[in-house]
Amino acid sequence: MTVSPQVAAAARHPPEHPAQRRVLAVLVVSQLVSGVGLTAGVVVGALIAEEMLGSTGLAGLPTALFTGGSMLGALGIARLCQSWGRRPGLGLGYAVGALGSVGVVVAVVADQVALLLPALLVYGAGTATNLLARYAGADLAAPERRGRAVSRVLLASTFGAVAGPNLVALVGGPAEDWGVPRTAAPFLLAAVGYAVAAVVIGALLRPDPLRSARAATPPPAPAEPAEPAGAAERAGAAGPADRSRAPGVATGLWIMVLAQLPKVALMTMVPVHLAANGHGTGVIGLVVSLHIGAMFLPSPLSGLLVDRWGALPVAAVSGVTLGAAALLAGLAPADSVPVLAAALLLAGVGWNLGLVGGTAVVTAAAPPSRGAATQGLADVGLSVAGCTGGLLSGPVVAAGGYGTLAFGCALVALLVALPAVRAARTARTVPAGKGR
Repeated sequence: MTVSPQVAAAARHPPEHPAQRRVLAVLVVSQLVSGVGLTAGVVVGALIAEEMLGSTGLAGLPTALFTGGSMLGALGIARLCQSWGRRPGLGLGYAVGALGSVGVVVAVVADQVALLLPALLVYGAGTATNLLARYAGADLAAPERRGRAVSRVLLASTFGAVAGPNLVALVGGPAEDWGVPRTAAPFLLAAVGYAVAAVVIGALLRPDPLRSARAATPPPAPAEPAEPAGAAERAGAAGPADRSRAPGVATGLWIMVLAQLPKVALMTMVPVHLAANGHGTGVIGLVVSLHIGAMFLPSPLSGLLVDRWGALPVAAVSGVTLGAAALLAGLAPADSVPVLAAALLLAGVGWNLGLVGGTAVVTAAAPPSRGAATQGLADVGLSVAGCTGGLLSGPVVAAGGYGTLAFGCALVALLVALPAVRAARTARTVPAGKGR
């Protein structure tokens, strides 16, 4: 049967789901406010730990704890989403993150390490929710626009994430008037941001994108007789050989994990490194906010590249960029804020390329019927990588300095860059959006 050009074009570029624009708008609003919570632990977590625990070697413990909490949160939130939909899962995740933020503030005020540690774990649920929201943006997206849908949700986090560290000075004064130490002020902002995001998701994320995606997914077609080898390729269709080369969930996880670990390790110890060289919280907040901006601002470009090039070439660029960032950080003079800031800018860009590429792969490889659970497991791997980077960063810096940590991160970045370059050269990679 002859297929008209119009029908063929519609099959290649299906129309956008009517609810997709509303879903993206609601997710963007929630990310704008919840982004403030992302930076609280990064900006002051290491400083709080160093002060309360009295050890630079333990300064990476808060990052390890809230990334561990993010891991547990990703599992729980993903299961809720799988069973009940995105709205209850994301809404509850933000609410729990707000509760954990309040717990950190109370722990700092009371100088209770026994309360600080579990509160940081609970706070991690907000971080997990903020990242899991990117999958909701892709639920109803057409395959060839999946990377860009993910990138829009990530981009929305930029405003709050960049503004958060720079609001510390503004909020710090009133916080001290209330008896809250200035270092705990970012967690006050996080509590407000996560609470508002929970209300926005609970009230406005309708229809639920995951439930709508399941309803719109046609039942699987019956198995067809096998064709002779090469028949599908000669007809211009994507045959079994092509589909087998499409990146899968393991590939997406590999890309994200190897982008996460060096980025977290580099970023975790920056406040301690700068403070040890005489820089105050204003400089620290500016450097961290520039890094956070670089983590999210390139999202539209990353999404476009993933949709057009495929995931593995973008993963190769991610690894090279992260490696260059780590080398620059390791070679930066101890008192050179501009050079260190440039290194962290590059690290943020490299992380973004890896996260968007890996997310698009995981989304394409997991159908709506089991997508949320698979995505949650993938983000558990992301959290394990972050937890590992946070735990190792303190002892490495205490033993050999920040330069030693940076050079180690450069070696890790090669683990994603070199295999991705080799795979991109030797195999025809199917774009992430077409892997399902």
